[in-house]
Amino acid sequence: MSTNASSVVLLKLETLGLTNASMYPAFLLSTLTYLCIMFCNMLVLVTIVWSKKLQKPMFILLFNLPISDMVGATAFFPHLIISMLTQNRLISYPACVAQTFVLHVYGTGNLLILSAMAYDRYIAICCPLRYNAVMSTQNLIKIIVLIWVINFSLMITLILMAVRFKICRTHIVDLYCNNPSFLKLVCEDTSTNNYYGLFTIVVLQGGPLLIILYTYAQILRTCVMNNQSDARRKAIQTCGSHLVVCLILEINTFVTLISHRIESVSPFFRRALGVSVLIFPPFLDPIIYGLKTSELRQSIKMLLKRNVGVSKL
Repeated sequence: MSTNASSVVLLKLETLGLTNASMYPAFLLSTLTYLCIMFCNMLVLVTIVWSKKLQKPMFILLFNLPISDMVGATAFFPHLIISMLTQNRLISYPACVAQTFVLHVYGTGNLLILSAMAYDRYIAICCPLRYNAVMSTQNLIKIIVLIWVINFSLMITLILMAVRFKICRTHIVDLYCNNPSFLKLVCEDTSTNNYYGLFTIVVLQGGPLLIILYTYAQILRTCVMNNQSDARRKAIQTCGSHLVVCLILEINTFVTLISHRIESVSPFFRRALGVSVLIFPPFLDPIIYGLKTSELRQSIKMLLKRNVGVSKL
């Protein structure tokens, strides 16, 4: 029997499968992970705002990444941590819809931001004489606005297409709410949603992947042709870490979304990959960019030393 969304009080998320002995260690680990994610990403944000040396297109684009990471982590971790303490896996329908929207905005935002950062590095290394013109303040604002307009437009459409249905089930098959698991609550024909979902996968994952692979190939080609070993080493270090972040997000997200469409895929495997999308990028992004980008690393050290010096006064 179909149920109106407005009349559904609570939905049930998949159980965490934790024993009483492992509940509190898992709670502690999750809490520390969330606090670490928030602290490290906030440190990157504050450093970019504080340091005048970092008022450059590369770091202004990077500024968007910690925001996206913190939004994604906040949509996932607090509810998970509370459910560990209360041993209650229930979530209200509106909260589930909100979590679905925010988590998809996080994933889409990261892919688009990383693509823009790859393009910035491509122009800086392959077309250095045109860099100031191409990455002008006006163009930079256009890129950032375009990232978020595309993101919100596609995700709002995704959510509106999902909530138009009446649901006939209340069991979410994942550890958190997302569009594929949300649609499994529906007993009506969701083929239009499935087609739109495939469209977004192709556009939002295929597009950024092509941009990133093309720009990095051109960067390596330019460094090899110029026969500059030092430049090549720096480019490989910068782009290598960037590529690791991109591939982790791309592969995990793609496999997670596709696994919902393949019945033979292990639910445990799907859930593990789904959770890794929400843990590793937000955790690794500030560490990788903070350690591998010398300007940012030096500015972070200066900011921390300044705060330590002020606290001693």
